[in-house]
Amino acid sequence: MDLTALWQELYARPDFWGFVSIPIVAAVVTWAHVWWAVKMMMYPINYIGIRTPRLRKLFGINIDLLGWQGIIPRGARRMSDIVVDNAISKMGSVSDFVRQMEPEKIGNYVAQHVSSRIEEYTDEAMTERNAVFWENLPPLVRKGVYRHVRNNLPKVMQRLIHAVIDDIDNLVDVKEMCGRQLEADRALVVRLFSEVGDAEFRFIVNVSFWIGLGFGLLQMLLFYFIPWHGMLPLYAAVLGLATNWLALAMVFRPLNPVRIGPFSFQGLFLRRQAAVSDKFAELCSQEILTIHRFMSEMLIGEKSERARRLIKRHISTLVDDSPIARSGAQVIMGATGYSAFKTRIAEQGAAFALQPLANKQFNQERSAALAVLLAGKMKEMTPGEFQDLLRPAFQQDEWILLLLGAVTGLIAGTAQLLLGFA
Repeated sequence: MDLTALWQELYARPDFWGFVSIPIVAAVVTWAHVWWAVKMMMYPINYIGIRTPRLRKLFGINIDLLGWQGIIPRGARRMSDIVVDNAISKMGSVSDFVRQMEPEKIGNYVAQHVSSRIEEYTDEAMTERNAVFWENLPPLVRKGVYRHVRNNLPKVMQRLIHAVIDDIDNLVDVKEMCGRQLEADRALVVRLFSEVGDAEFRFIVNVSFWIGLGFGLLQMLLFYFIPWHGMLPLYAAVLGLATNWLALAMVFRPLNPVRIGPFSFQGLFLRRQAAVSDKFAELCSQEILTIHRFMSEMLIGEKSERARRLIKRHISTLVDDSPIARSGAQVIMGATGYSAFKTRIAEQGAAFALQPLANKQFNQERSAALAVLLAGKMKEMTPGEFQDLLRPAFQQDEWILLLLGAVTGLIAGTAQLLLGFA
């Protein structure tokens, strides 16, 4: 075909500028709605709009029709459960995780922190049950109690930490712990998904322009041979849906490497398994699976009663092994009062122990070895197992992103028809 004659023919068309703008508009609109779709996955973190439970029930969909909340923060609890089931639970038990954090150092750290304020803690515990008894003890006697607690605390803390770790799988429900945390801190689950999948999200946004340009050239070619104006918005809607689907598919498909000549193709997320593993392990170990989180869950979770009995059994030895404190407390408080006193000592001891464990720097130091363990386990996953780390978390809501692409394309195609072909 004579290209000069073709160009003259096209230039002579009354809709020339509208016709040649088809691929450019397709590329820009595709980039825009894919970028928008990625943002809608993450934001807003909190719901904005009017709740419509009746409409939701009527249409049978899990969204409110007069407002929006990002797909990931809206499904924080569900996504947390999926991540725990598909990844964390396969990488080890709670005791495996905690043992990586060097229990001896944890016990010593807590003991040193508590020892520096032993007089304050002991006074608080003793005066709560019987202030008169404690305040009227001779200073020499009180100093003896302080000395006894300070000398025995490191041994008691070491025994307690090891006892907790030996039984921690029965004391902590990781799924419940992670679910509660991410449901309460939806910004954290957004950060987890955005940082772990940052390269993939940037890729699908960047490549969407070129996908849109390619589809736009095809659309222009079809419009040349089938010059039906109604085709523009309809094709743009199909294009919008197809590009969103293709962009998502390119992240996770093909599952295993496929060689075509000298080239190898695999889903981008799967090709980056090593890098994603390192980042996911770092975030999990520093933000979610921390020693402070484990200990807090142990004391406030559904299994806290069992944990408190264990703590009481060890902490109360600080009183039982001190003849002065034990005999005096038994005389003043009686058997029932003495038992309640030891329970309170155990409760306060647990609260005191949690204070130093909240130290961010200490948690990060303890998390380093855990991050290595988690990353190593993730790198050993098969492509199918690794895909399940993120894919199922938002897969059931992908139809929203596809619908968004179709609607955006329809609107853009209609606008193009009115402005360029009227």
